[in-house]
Amino acid sequence: MVERPPALVLDNVSAGYGETVVLENVRLELAAGKTLAIIGRNGVGKTTLLATVMGHTTLHGGSVRLHGNDISHLATYRRVHAGLGYVPQEREIFPSLTLLENLQVAERPGPWTIAEVFKLFPRLAERQGNRGNQLSGGEQQMLAIARALVGNPSVLLMDEPSEGLAPVIVEELARAVKQLAAADLALILVEQNTRLALELSPRAVVMDRGQVVYDGPSDTLRRDPAKLDALIGVAKK
Repeated sequence: MVERPPALVLDNVSAGYGETVVLENVRLELAAGKTLAIIGRNGVGKTTLLATVMGHTTLHGGSVRLHGNDISHLATYRRVHAGLGYVPQEREIFPSLTLLENLQVAERPGPWTIAEVFKLFPRLAERQGNRGNQLSGGEQQMLAIARALVGNPSVLLMDEPSEGLAPVIVEELARAVKQLAAADLALILVEQNTRLALELSPRAVVMDRGQVVYDGPSDTLRRDPAKLDALIGVAKK
């Protein structure tokens, strides 16, 4: 059996916005089908890391590889075609399109069909005729995830999916993320809710000041609150 290359590799990446460097010498590797949670205080570079993978920042050094192919200088749409999916923190739902139309514009051939994402999020099936601006925050978040999935990515990046949502909706999202993690999909989850992140992913990365300061088992951090406090430096949720 031929071993698959890592789904995603950041090799000594330094990146930021214009001349401003936010990420410094980041090394990160994610195997195909595995899940990784990225945690840390606000402003330490978590969102910038995802934006760099998607090609939204200025790359000052290092490389980004997807399934062994260097995508460091590819346009964002080419990275999507190569297998990246992105759920942005702002959700970016088309407000004037119906829920169904939001999915149809992103649909590409593969196992994740509109029918399949409706199974994952039954609430969306019930609201498919509603426009994007008629959906609740939780429904918009579900739609943002569903829209990324119908593009049939092999690597899915999710930025703060639980932010601002009611606990009951967070539980529903957590259930869906666990199902995705069980599928053959590489998943990177940036999450401010540390407890949730460590619950959803067996591996965690802690970032501080644009650098990776911990990369290891989530269990280690769950069992050692003092270590987690030292790494992140703020009270946990």
